[in-house]
Amino acid sequence: MAGSLNSSTESDELSENHEINVTPFIDVMLVLLIIFMVAAPLATVDINVDLPASTATPAPRPDEPLYLTVKEDLSLAIGNDNVAKDRLQAALDSVTEGDREARVFLRADKSVAYGDLMEVMNLLRGAGYLKVALVGLETVPASDQSSAAPAAPAQPQ
Repeated sequence: MAGSLNSSTESDELSENHEINVTPFIDVMLVLLIIFMVAAPLATVDINVDLPASTATPAPRPDEPLYLTVKEDLSLAIGNDNVAKDRLQAALDSVTEGDREARVFLRADKSVAYGDLMEVMNLLRGAGYLKVALVGLETVPASDQSSAAPAAPAQPQ
């Protein structure tokens, strides 16, 4: 810190220091550098996904959704009607009346392998149906279940 002490009566005057002490500044900068070096890898995402931003309200569920089901034995069904894989495009065209912009809700049995599900999605893409929504069960986390349903009080005996 620079400063001067003026003492007109004393002969041993302190000399003025005109230099800035940069040591505390360097110490602070090194600490900030270490903090950013540690925090930067934590702030990065390993999977690059380009997520779109939307302010729109969620789309309402259609009155008659088009469900394509992949059963445990890998057979396909549109709604409640079974359909062969080679007849999938014709069956979808008849149900949607040729509207390739119709959303297809794809649901599969839990035991269906990922590769088999991708094969059905490739069949949909090959048929020209690109709007595919995957259907799953909505589950309530365990912490919400305990708070949502309080335990019944014990009955006195």
